[in-house]
Amino acid sequence: MPAQIKISARQIMIISALFTVGSAILIVPSGMALVAKQDAWIAALVGVGAGLLILYMYSKLAALYPERTLVEMMETLLGKWLGKTVGFLFFTLLFINAPVPVLFYLGNFMTTQMIPETPILAVNILFALIIVFAARLGLEVLARSAELLFPLFTLLYISFVGLVVSNIKLENVQPVLEAGVGPIWPAALSFVSTVFIPHIILLMIFPSSINRSDQTRKAFFIGSLIGGLMLVVVVALTILVFGPDLTARNIYPSYALAKKISIGNFLQRIEAIMATMWFISLFFRITLYMHTTVTAIAQIFCLKSDRQLVLPLGMLLVILSIIVYPNVPYQQTYDTKTWIPYSLSIGLFFPLLLLCIHGIRTIWSKKKTASKG
Repeated sequence: MPAQIKISARQIMIISALFTVGSAILIVPSGMALVAKQDAWIAALVGVGAGLLILYMYSKLAALYPERTLVEMMETLLGKWLGKTVGFLFFTLLFINAPVPVLFYLGNFMTTQMIPETPILAVNILFALIIVFAARLGLEVLARSAELLFPLFTLLYISFVGLVVSNIKLENVQPVLEAGVGPIWPAALSFVSTVFIPHIILLMIFPSSINRSDQTRKAFFIGSLIGGLMLVVVVALTILVFGPDLTARNIYPSYALAKKISIGNFLQRIEAIMATMWFISLFFRITLYMHTTVTAIAQIFCLKSDRQLVLPLGMLLVILSIIVYPNVPYQQTYDTKTWIPYSLSIGLFFPLLLLCIHGIRTIWSKKKTASKG
């Protein structure tokens, strides 16, 4: 990554918040209500706590190797060739399992909820063009865009919550912990795997691209916490308004929630305006995936510039988004049976392995120094 690319701690906070919300605001409430029923909001809170612990591990890894990206950390700890091989496999699999499904969710959401006569391919191509354009402009432009759009996102979110509150029914969350704490853990694990574990890709951005690395950790945590709490509120609102059964049966309960907004006879059917909020968070999630992937590939193959990779990857993104999920049952099975163990392997066990290797190398170097002394 070019040395001149630097973003502020404030920008990393905003990027972290938007990345955290991402596609989760559309898909998380349904899956959590299916597992934890009316206690889904408790599971979301537990998930935020567990997620912050995982983010602490990422920030610890970043602190051990300042000014280095995740790929460079792999090369340092695993050796040049093994590190490059592992890095290439890591980002290839991540590309197929993260930005590709997110683009599918966007296309599926648009064609099932808003413009059913439009082919999903057309929607995906249009959105991918914006993502390619943004990825080519680079991280600094993306960070400034996040600063400009975050106030609009926040305003829409506050309006959304404020206008829906009048529809809540407290009996929908009662009785609390009816099935005990058992269902809380798998629901919290689902929340963490979707919302927080993908943050490992942000190690391609910080601390190597931050102006003041001493403020990075705090900004990273605050941004992710803001995004996580936003999702907790959305999960709680969907349960309070629809109840656990209707939430679980609805693929996009937060969009259905926006349809409930009705103030008198003049403020109705504003869900299309509220959808702007989801487009913003989805855009930043996919674009950050794209940016980190092209940066990683450029570093692995020692390319002078990563810009020429953006368009081919964008085309691949569109093609794979059409074929990644043959049907909805396949998607639901994948999200529950495959994604969670996969995300844990790359976002929990792999960074733990890197930290263990760092510990072993440190002990070994100390022993060598002591033996020479």
